[in-house]
Amino acid sequence: MTLSADLLLHAYASGVFPMAESRDDPEVFWVDPKRRGILPLDGFRISRSLGKRLRRDDYEISVNRDFAGVVHGCADREETWINEEIYDRYLELHLMGFAHSLEVWMDGALVGGVYGVSLGAAFFGESMFSRSRDASKIALAYLVDRLNAGGYTLCDTQFITPHLASLGGEEISRARYRRLLAEALDQSGDFLSPAIPAPQSLLQRRTQTS
Repeated sequence: MTLSADLLLHAYASGVFPMAESRDDPEVFWVDPKRRGILPLDGFRISRSLGKRLRRDDYEISVNRDFAGVVHGCADREETWINEEIYDRYLELHLMGFAHSLEVWMDGALVGGVYGVSLGAAFFGESMFSRSRDASKIALAYLVDRLNAGGYTLCDTQFITPHLASLGGEEISRARYRRLLAEALDQSGDFLSPAIPAPQSLLQRRTQTS
């Protein structure tokens, strides 16, 4: 199946997403899980250890500075569902303004990040990676803060992993997901305007909403 940017956007709005069996498999298939993973934007958990890590402030956060680098980082593992077709289409969505990345830098090097697709007030988290301890957790903390500041109501994680569950991720039914998606698509979120907060401001906001 040949993907197009328009087909991808229609698929997300319908509640399905694409995957490939491996990096080298040219075929792409659609996934519509019976149980869907979400990260409740008012329920993200910052543990004491993560809070301590965030306060160290030895990292830099950016948005859309290196989208291609983040996707490469996510695909740079033994098993990946990101093949060449998927990579090219998400790069196209990024150039169209629908796909975004949030990067974590240390000493000038890209050490972690997350990317996904934005439609209405829904953010579809595609993948994240970490080359330094806790870098993906740092990325998620800043992503959730940005989604809250930008007026998003849904953060889709597709599936739930132990890592996401430890941060507050939940598994919900397909029917409930579709309801949340429909509500989110009727609203609008702004990924680009919110400022990147200082660590202390992020932690204070998280305390006020938890």
